[in-house]
Amino acid sequence: MTDPQSPAPALRNPLAETLAAGRLGVALLVQKVHGVDIALAAQACGFDALSVDLEHSVIPESAAAQICIAASQMGVTPLVRVPSHAAHYANRLLDAGACGIVAPHVDTAEQAHAIAQACRFAPAGKRSVAGSWPHLGYRTVPAAEVGRLMNAATTVVVMLESPEAIANAEAIAAVPGVDILHVGSTDLCASLGIPGKVADPALERCYAQVVAACRRHGKVAGAGGLAATPQVLSTMLRMGVRFVTAGIEWDFLMAGAQQRARLLRSLPLE
Repeated sequence: MTDPQSPAPALRNPLAETLAAGRLGVALLVQKVHGVDIALAAQACGFDALSVDLEHSVIPESAAAQICIAASQMGVTPLVRVPSHAAHYANRLLDAGACGIVAPHVDTAEQAHAIAQACRFAPAGKRSVAGSWPHLGYRTVPAAEVGRLMNAATTVVVMLESPEAIANAEAIAAVPGVDILHVGSTDLCASLGIPGKVADPALERCYAQVVAACRRHGKVAGAGGLAATPQVLSTMLRMGVRFVTAGIEWDFLMAGAQQRARLLRSLPLE
């Protein structure tokens, strides 16, 4: 039987480890599946992280929490994209098992600062202190040690999805506590007046600006919405992008099912 007073287990963040080694971090987006099986599938498929999307889905927080706990046990970093910058969203999901928060539509350094503060314990931030955490196996750990362990294992991702955000990339990258500046290509293209045109040079210029800012401030540049266009993504990877969202789990299911249906209907009946 485990002693609840025993030392806390080592906290791992596989995505952070991959990025620190200079390798490409790849995450699976989760928008439809409510069960913990998706965490096992993410590990089996070789993803570094999964990102439960609470901005564009109706997955309840309780289901997101269970997925996060399962992912941690499988060696996959659980991230949650929150629906709002309000601190209580980040606080609840981090307490419940997430190892990182993805904040959408971050346009300014002030917004990025508020998000980072909500995700980190003092003295690095203003995150509220709960009584126990699944990350630590619900063991009793000294408060000072909890803050150190959890801060080190938490990834803060801010999404840049507007021309204003790109213009402020330098200031956003300079914010302490922010780890990844993730370009949301779909919304950014729409804001630029080029909806769906991810190969447009205007988007490449935006990425160049974000990557340069990240390099100057020791942050990671991320790309969303480009995995289905490998030629475009390859350009961004050569530029310096090191974090990629691979796509939505439901899209993969649909693609696989359609492929199998076409194959079966192509077989001769005689």
